Order: sequence, then C-alpha cells, then structure tokens
Amino acid sequence: MPAALSPATLEGWYALHQMVEIDWGTLRSMPAAERERVAAEAGRWFRERSALESGGWSAAFRLVGGGADLMLIHLRPTLDALSEAELEVKHSALGALLRPHYDYLSVTEAGMYHATATAAAEEGAGTEGFRKAIAASLEAELASKHVQSRIYPQVPEGMRYVSFYPMNKRRADPDNWYTLPIGERSQLMRDHGLTGRRYAGRVFQVITGSVGLDDWEWGVTLFSRDPLEFKRIVTEMRYDEVSARYGEFGRFFTGIRMEDGDWSGVLTGE
Repeated sequence: MPAALSPATLEGWYALHQMVEIDWGTLRSMPAAERERVAAEAGRWFRERSALESGGWSAAFRLVGGGADLMLIHLRPTLDALSEAELEVKHSALGALLRPHYDYLSVTEAGMYHATATAAAEEGAGTEGFRKAIAASLEAELASKHVQSRIYPQVPEGMRYVSFYPMNKRRADPDNWYTLPIGERSQLMRDHGLTGRRYAGRVFQVITGSVGLDDWEWGVTLFSRDPLEFKRIVTEMRYDEVSARYGEFGRFFTGIRMEDGDWSGVLTGE
C-alpha cells in the first residue's frame, strides 16, 4: 500500500473569511444620518443573506483583537456566487468604509480517511475495485445527515461567538504527515475526531479545505455560546498526536456575531 495515498474527500460550499478594518476617519466625517443609513443597509444585507434559498449564507462578526474590526463570512454553492457576494459588499455603502486586513478562501470538506484506508486494504490502492469502493463510500456518506451538516453547515441557534484559524499538516522530517501510511493517518484522525465529539452541542465546527486555493491547507471555524469553549477544545486537541506532532497553526480571530441592531452601535457609537 503506497504511503502517499491521499484520502478521498467530499466538498460542499465555497467559503470566504474576510477580516476588515473600518476607515474610522472617513466614518467620523460622515453626517449622523448617513452613518445610520449605512448601518441600516448593512443590517438588511446580512439579514437577507442569513439563509439563501440557493444555498449558503453570509454573517458578520465584531472582532475582539486580531488587528481588524470585523470578520465577514460568506458561504456559497459555487466560486462564482462567492465572487458575487464579495463584489456586492465592495459596492455597498458599507464596503466603501472597509479596508482589507486578511482573507481566506476555502471550501467545506469532509475527509474520508477511514473509507480510503479500508478500500486500500481490501481492494488494493489504485485498482478498479478500489475506485468502485471509494465511489460507493462517498455516495453513502453524502446521504448521511452528519456529513451533510459538515459540508452544508448551518450554525446552531444562539452560537454568537466565533473563532477562526488556518492550519497545515507538517511536512518536515521526521514528522511528515504526507509520508505516513493512509491507515496510520486514518487512526490518528479518528482519535482526533473523538476529542471533538466530546464538545458536541457546545462547539459547532466547520472544516474547510484550501489546498490549491490559499496559503494554508485547512481553515477551522468554531462557533459556541460560550467563548471559553474555544480555549477548552483547542487546548484538549493540542494533546492529540495528530496536532502535537503534525499540526501547524496560523493566526486566530475571535468575534461576536452582529445582529441588525448592532450595526448602528458600531457605526454611530450610540
């Protein structure tokens, strides 16, 4: 069995995380009525896109620290639709006040490590039997409500807090993730997943893949009713071997979801 066998994946919605700064100088120079108009328009735009019939959603979060003011998250069924959402924000009254700080492009992903390892062990990697087994597994997994929630995520009601960070799997010897046999990677990911399941109902996790789309390999977006849950779950997961030996992490951005009434407070200071 080849060590470099990559796991099959299921993809869903494209995702764009935008960290933006508000041009406070320009904002303060605007008449109060104009600031209120911008706030009302922003609240309406995000409310109307909180659950799209065509699939996906957009949400805004007020960042705490992180060097930026807002995080805008957009999920859409296609890259074209995601680009349209980005342009809509840029052309809006709010967009004229925003300055880019950091952004991240990815697509929701469910990695099928176990299915790939099983098919390789039973059929032989790369064989016709292997390809058929993978296709059957992907079809079955796609019908699963659990997998559907991973690739077409809907954030549970009341989870106002968000934490986002990008990550890689290490590629330097002796801890090169990509040279491990698929069976070993499958077991490590299973153990890692068991840690995450202990936070079911407390933390909702969205994994997005970005290999070939952005500088990092995955994005992790966590939602919770209690921001301390982010500290707890990330700390516990760091002790899993898959993170302790093979994980590399980027910057963390933490925020609070914006509702209609919040826009006026942020943009007018009242």
